[in-house]
Amino acid sequence: MNATLIQLAASAALVALMIAVAGWARIARPFAPLDEAAARTLLAGEFPGRIPDRVWIAGDGAGAVARSGEDALVVYRLGDSWVARSMPWRLAMVAPVRRGRVLLKLRDPAAPMARLAVSGVNPWPPETPAEALAA
Repeated sequence: MNATLIQLAASAALVALMIAVAGWARIARPFAPLDEAAARTLLAGEFPGRIPDRVWIAGDGAGAVARSGEDALVVYRLGDSWVARSMPWRLAMVAPVRRGRVLLKLRDPAAPMARLAVSGVNPWPPETPAEALAA
């Protein structure tokens, strides 16, 4: 009887240790970087009936911003999942870039800000000022 209790306690302690290590290490499942087709698929699932005109992919492939009329449709990686939000396009165009990331303020307590990587290949903003105002 004592041996069974000791074995049960040891198993419970080891499981708790594994959970603690996984939480501490923040081990996330691997994901493929977004490309335009994958971003459009995610956006179509999150925003049915909205067809993006243009899609900008983050430099690291961990997010995208698409223009749909007067709105910016934002999708980005958060933990093991994707988060999708919308915001006015004009506000997205003036979002600041700091430390190589564009900071999109989403005005949502659950996901207050998207930080998307900017690179020389994918500069921010994705349009010239004349293009941004033309729509």
